[in-house]
Amino acid sequence: MIFKIAAIGVIIAILNQLLMKSDKGEYATLTTIAGIIIVLLMIIPHIEELFESIRRIIDF
Repeated sequence: MIFKIAAIGVIIAILNQLLMKSDKGEYATLTTIAGIIIVLLMIIPHIEELFESIRRIIDF
């Protein structure tokens, strides 16, 4: 999971730099936002699992 997130971050950073160099700043911003959304969608199930585990521990 961590490596997938890191890979997405590297790809987004490269795309961002390429788009900024070609004077397409608005596309670079959209690419960055899309990357953040993709990572958040990947993390949400794990956060839900974490909260469920915490709830089970507290409920005993």
